[in-house]
Amino acid sequence: MIEKLGIGTDITDINKFKKIPYITNKKFYKKIFLQSEIKYCIKYKNPSPHFAGKFAVKESVIKAISEKISFLNIETFHSNSKPQIRLKGKINKKYAFRASLSHEKNFAIAVVISEKKIDKYQK
Repeated sequence: MIEKLGIGTDITDINKFKKIPYITNKKFYKKIFLQSEIKYCIKYKNPSPHFAGKFAVKESVIKAISEKISFLNIETFHSNSKPQIRLKGKINKKYAFRASLSHEKNFAIAVVISEKKIDKYQK
C-alpha cells in the first residue's frame, strides 16, 4: 500500500454565521451539519465561531481529498480537545486525517492533512 497525502485549508468569516442564526435558520444548518455537530455548537452561548470552525474543517476536507463528497458525509467532532474527522460510508476506510482548527475574533481557520491508502497497482 502506498499513501497519498493531501492538504486542504479554509478560512471562514464567523460573521456569516452570526447573520444567519441557527434558531431561525435550522433548515439551512441541517443541510451542512449533522445533528451531533449542531448539538455541540448550540451548547455554547455564542455558537457562531463553532459553526464557522466546523464549516472550515469540512471545506478543508473536501480540498484535501479532491473527491466529491457531501457536507453531511463529513463528521467533525472533538477528542481530547482536538478536532477529529470521520467520513460516512465506504470512503471512510480509504482515509485518515489530521486537523488543526482555530478561531479568533471574526475568523475560523482549519488545515486538514489527508492520508489516502492506494494499492501500488492502482497508480
